[in-house]
Amino acid sequence: METITRAIAPEEEGLTVRRYLRSRLGFSARAVSRAAFADTGILVNGQRAFTDRVLRAGDIMIVEIGDRKKPKKAVVPGNWPLPIVWEDEYLLIADKPAGMTAHASNFSPEAPTVAGALAWSRGTDFLFHPVNRLDKGTTGLMVVAKSGYVHDLLRRALHSPRFRREYRGICLGTPDPPIGVIDAPIGRDESSAIARQVRPDGAPALTRYAVLASGGGLSLLRLLPQTGRTHQLRLHMTWKGCPLAGDWLYGREDPDLIARPALHSCALRMVHPVTKEEVRVDSSLPEDMERLLRRIGTGDSPQV
Repeated sequence: METITRAIAPEEEGLTVRRYLRSRLGFSARAVSRAAFADTGILVNGQRAFTDRVLRAGDIMIVEIGDRKKPKKAVVPGNWPLPIVWEDEYLLIADKPAGMTAHASNFSPEAPTVAGALAWSRGTDFLFHPVNRLDKGTTGLMVVAKSGYVHDLLRRALHSPRFRREYRGICLGTPDPPIGVIDAPIGRDESSAIARQVRPDGAPALTRYAVLASGGGLSLLRLLPQTGRTHQLRLHMTWKGCPLAGDWLYGREDPDLIARPALHSCALRMVHPVTKEEVRVDSSLPEDMERLLRRIGTGDSPQV
């Protein structure tokens, strides 16, 4: 079982265990309760402690952060390639290939899954906590927490300076202006089981974009999502009049051009939720998008 160990500092003396877990370690109320009911969930100086215990300077507290419950639905392991580009005891970052979903899906039951690939390489006891989910066709960096506690911390950090993601996309045409912000709320498309649409009663959705190069009827984009709505980048580019190349759902299907939406999660900058160190990871464009990039050529590159 994974744990966090902390020595209580002089300025923290007088805090209760509950207050320390909430204010210093970012535990949710549910996580505090879960740890409190486990026999060895919270130890202070080697002895079981309850949440109303008052802490003293120099106390050593050990708190379980691992998951005790098994998932409701068993994950089917699969021997599918999934590069792991960064990892420690709390989380990992995978470089997801195209054609792989996060979980098994009723819409793509035959598709390889990130959960299954990790169950194959880490064992079926590995509990899958995806932080930033990527569509089946989207490639690139995807963060997976190794416990519900770390997952909750990272989820709360998403779209803040503590967790920034950057994408590359290749779209049809060239957005005007070449650098801008798309502010268009997103909600469900009631005529489809999977599609979303821009609608006035949708959830707020904000995307920053910049054209890095253009040519041959295509443009290479830098995309910075400021929110995390389903299909946000794909839908926003279509709403802007420049759908991503190969986007069969929001643009037009063209397997001769590219067999999937041309979208890649290329960079991740985040503050580690436990160690507080900065984590910086980059991922190169996959071959199918590199091929499109060669069609664009050098193009015009605005300052970004």
